[in-house]
Amino acid sequence: MMGRRRLELLVAMLALINCRTAAKIIVEDKEYWTSLGRAELDEALNVVINNKVAKNVILFIGDGMGPNTVTASRIYKNGEKGRLTFEKFPHLGLLKTYSVNKQVPDAASSATAMFTGVKVNQRIIGLDINHNINDTSYCENANSESRLESLATWAQDAGKSTGFVTNSRITDATPAALYARASNRKWECNTAMPMSAFNCKDIARQLIEDRPGRNFKVIMGGGKKSFEANSPPNPKETVEKSLCVRSDRRDLIREWIDDKQSNNLSHQFLTNVHDIKSLDTEQTEYVLGIFANGTMPMEYTRNKKFLETPSLEMMTETAIKVISKNENGFFLMVENGLIDAAHHLSMARLALDETVEFDKTISTSIKLLKQLNMLDDTLIIVTSDHANTLSINGYPKRGNNILDVAGTSESDYVKYTTLTYSIGYAKYPVYRRSGSLVIRQDPTAVSSTSSHDYAQQVGIPEETGVHGGSDVAVYAKGPMGHLFHSIHEQNYVAHAIAYATKIGLYRSEPVQNHSYTHFSNIYLICIFILTLFCLN
Repeated sequence: MMGRRRLELLVAMLALINCRTAAKIIVEDKEYWTSLGRAELDEALNVVINNKVAKNVILFIGDGMGPNTVTASRIYKNGEKGRLTFEKFPHLGLLKTYSVNKQVPDAASSATAMFTGVKVNQRIIGLDINHNINDTSYCENANSESRLESLATWAQDAGKSTGFVTNSRITDATPAALYARASNRKWECNTAMPMSAFNCKDIARQLIEDRPGRNFKVIMGGGKKSFEANSPPNPKETVEKSLCVRSDRRDLIREWIDDKQSNNLSHQFLTNVHDIKSLDTEQTEYVLGIFANGTMPMEYTRNKKFLETPSLEMMTETAIKVISKNENGFFLMVENGLIDAAHHLSMARLALDETVEFDKTISTSIKLLKQLNMLDDTLIIVTSDHANTLSINGYPKRGNNILDVAGTSESDYVKYTTLTYSIGYAKYPVYRRSGSLVIRQDPTAVSSTSSHDYAQQVGIPEETGVHGGSDVAVYAKGPMGHLFHSIHEQNYVAHAIAYATKIGLYRSEPVQNHSYTHFSNIYLICIFILTLFCLN
């Protein structure tokens, strides 16, 4: 009897397993795709246009996060049918990234366009077209109209709290465009400046001494060596050869602390995870966190060797808690500068990891804003400064590892991976000469294509990766998010944010509320019914 019951129980369990397995099998037939199409249509028809003035703004910038990076990261994290957090935003546009004098931009010119509303020349920060590389004329005229103001200045003038977070250096091109004017993005500290620029301030000094930098409530990132030359080396940290090391014996960190103390302002200087966890965000008004001598470590490396260094997610969460106490609202810029750094090394998996970490940071920020009851008043924008040369090659099977081999060339009969770079740094020789022939090497011969230290093959070898010139996407949600709706010039970002928050050029401009257009048909029907009643 017991044996029969066990057999019945076993049969029932097997049936349940088979049912669950069957339930997981999705047949992508006509009915499936029709249903999916209807669901997306319903989603589009139910988008709510929010015409409120945005009290707060968070501008997320994925450095080098071009369209192919987003696609590859989506597949890497969620599969072909998945979506990243920011891909679920209701509003979407494209940004044309060219600078005034180049078809393909650098971060200095593209960030300046997004933050000031004015496109400029390559490698220039915060100065209009009248200034070229290494020009020093702007230094002698503090009131020159060619010196551009940024969203940070406009927000401060409107009484809002401002700040930024980056895992690059806090003097690197993207964050510097928020607060500095420099005719060379490399002038991060005094050592990088030529003798002819003796009247000019380096970027680090501008952050500490001038508006809007000295008024930032939150500054977090790397780059300590540009602020004090005597900061002790970290034996685990690989410092870039190009790092600007301060040489004038000034300690700008000490000067920042002294300024806050002399004005009786609550403040904290942070150097590690412990400092962040110990921070009283409610009682602290100003935060300066510098967590590396140079650029901060990539997430993969941080998790292995630098657990005392905060993640982008932790820094951003802390920044929001500090900056959100102002009743007038806040403006916060968050940059993942390491997506681009990985692309410059032709290391696609690291770039995808950084994009996934970036997406995680965005998701955490949205949850925190919801907890703080601030989500409905916050315009959230996700975009990039420029693209890169990453390619997604045909024709791998659905479900194939995005980092794996896509196929074998019918021309040279050598395997090729799904992800390659058209031009960039070649970690290993891509081609070898055999007599009169040039033969491409097998990309799987050096190491696993899925490993973190693998570098993709490049079509044209270069000393370092170069940027791509494609448009980049801009995703938005929250008040006035619908202002991003088409193909825009990159400088439009500043104008849309300023209009949405009523700061800067648009501080006194009334909101043009067109919500009534969505109800015009209902309004006409009501009028018609009322007319019939009157006639009767």
